[in-house]
Amino acid sequence: MILIMKCPNCGSSMSFSPEKTRLVCDNCKSEQAVEERPAAAQKAWEEESTVFNCSSCGSQLITEQNTSATFCSYCGQPTILPARLSGSYAPSQVLPFKISQKQAEEAFFKWCRRGRVTPNALVRAAKVRKISGIYVPFWLYDCDIAGDFQAEATKLHIYRIGDMEYTETSFFAVHRNLDALYRRVPADASSKMDDDQMDKLEPFDGRELKEFMMPYLSGFFAEKYDLDSLQLMPRLRGRVDKYLEEYVRSTMAGYATISMNNRDIRYDRVQADYVLLPVWMLSFMYKKKEYLFAMNGQTGKVVGKPPISRAKVLLWFAGVAGAVFGLLKLLEVLFT
Repeated sequence: MILIMKCPNCGSSMSFSPEKTRLVCDNCKSEQAVEERPAAAQKAWEEESTVFNCSSCGSQLITEQNTSATFCSYCGQPTILPARLSGSYAPSQVLPFKISQKQAEEAFFKWCRRGRVTPNALVRAAKVRKISGIYVPFWLYDCDIAGDFQAEATKLHIYRIGDMEYTETSFFAVHRNLDALYRRVPADASSKMDDDQMDKLEPFDGRELKEFMMPYLSGFFAEKYDLDSLQLMPRLRGRVDKYLEEYVRSTMAGYATISMNNRDIRYDRVQADYVLLPVWMLSFMYKKKEYLFAMNGQTGKVVGKPPISRAKVLLWFAGVAGAVFGLLKLLEVLFT
């Protein structure tokens, strides 16, 4: 089965509006708070399939295995697939979009014009694809850590006797032992998402997380996780170990060099919560190469680099060279 959020007034579909933080009817523009949806709309279906029938037009929807919210390809209705949001795939929380599609599109065009050497054809190439609001699956980890670090550090004392300069090196054994608590460390849980891109979109403000309710997904795409919390533990440890060592090194100030000889980091307790976080994305091809524009759907932070036009680079350098040559000529005239 699929779920379409119907307007109680006219029966048309309703989508979640980031600007109003409410469901808005696409037809009569009436509004409804997410919390006012009937409890039946939250019911979880147990059976799962890759083929669904649209309850609006009856067409078959064929989706990727991990898609949990999409649009009907025939009638355009925003559609939620509750079977993929139940059981172990039921998120505990969701962070609603705060950036609207219009704001995301405006940010994309600014991104395109950000550099003077961006190709003119870039926007035309991107326009064939629509910017998409996607709820990306994440695990948020809480972990209690005990760390033991041993390092060798040096201090230098430079002095002169007569014409000779001497350097005296002193060696120190430095030890740090500490307990640390890390909370809400994110790791994207979709193998389709680029980890580096997702990391660069941080931070998300976890204080605005809401209890998961399906109406938040209406009008957006959504993915369910295909990497569980245990599979992502090496990635979590890589991030947290780095954070902890950076903090430990910051406590070893005043030394010329620091060489970490031994580190023992123990994870005493780890808890992971499954959540959906908002991302605006647009991928497009330009000269047989794929480019990605991504925006944090809560804060508006943008990541990605637009392609460079070689012709514009040459014109830019020619313009700079011409300006410098003209200035030199002017100075030559003034001082001769």
